Amino acid sequence: MILIGLTGSVGMGKSTTAAMFAELGAPVWDADAAVHRLYARGGAAVGPVGDAFPGVVADGAVDRAALGARVHGDPVAFERLEALVHPLVAADRQAFLARAEAEGHVAAVLDIPLLFETGAEDKVDAVVVVTAPAQVQRERVLARPGWDETRLAALLERQTPDEHKRARADYVIDTSLGRESARARVKTVLEEIHSPAFRSRRRALD
Repeated sequence: MILIGLTGSVGMGKSTTAAMFAELGAPVWDADAAVHRLYARGGAAVGPVGDAFPGVVADGAVDRAALGARVHGDPVAFERLEALVHPLVAADRQAFLARAEAEGHVAAVLDIPLLFETGAEDKVDAVVVVTAPAQVQRERVLARPGWDETRLAALLERQTPDEHKRARADYVIDTSLGRESARARVKTVLEEIHSPAFRSRRRALD
């Protein structure tokens, strides 16, 4: 099965683009949504995270704010958390891919915000980067509840710059050009990866 890695910085329109892939028949796995499932009541991460970080579980679910406060500024604690959660996220992803393959899908989308930061670009067949001009990005993010310039700057500092993502992408989708333009670009991506001429970046690395 062909794996499409979808990524993009905050405010670029990645979630909207992921929905377009789904609408056109490509199943989408969302890394952030997987973590939310794992942290929710009954999620596989609740027990291990609660044992490792006492006090961060409330009403049977991981309190993400409390957990964030516990690991913030503590690299050792953060690495400990990653060691617990990453295998669970990987298992969730593999279960998704197994279902998609069993359903006969030729391609699937992995929506991973930190695709480049985690080295996951080498594990997919094509990378799609969702982008928009910096001013458009800023306006979108600051219109969201709870966001300000300081929070945006801090997040962008931890992420690969947009221009670097675009330079390393196989496909770029500029969402500032409108929904129809983005949808047409998504359709083109799917058509090209289903083409006999398509060459996987994974094979190119071999």
